[in-house]
Amino acid sequence: MSRVCEICGKGKSVGGSIVRKGLAKKKGGIGMHVVKNTKRTFKPNLQSAKVSMSGKVKKVKVCAACLRSGKVKKA
Repeated sequence: MSRVCEICGKGKSVGGSIVRKGLAKKKGGIGMHVVKNTKRTFKPNLQSAKVSMSGKVKKVKVCAACLRSGKVKKA
């Protein structure tokens, strides 16, 4: 099973981890400068839950947003 929500399809997304160096302007410096920008992945907050789907109880991977919003009925 992959790392994807079975209800909304939320999966991994790619972004950047920015490293800054220097003293901020409001602290008396010349400002923060970007030194490095490395790629990283953002993983969804998946929980395995017993869910009643179409009259049957199944164990599925669901993201926390779907559990909170009530898109899923826990069994």
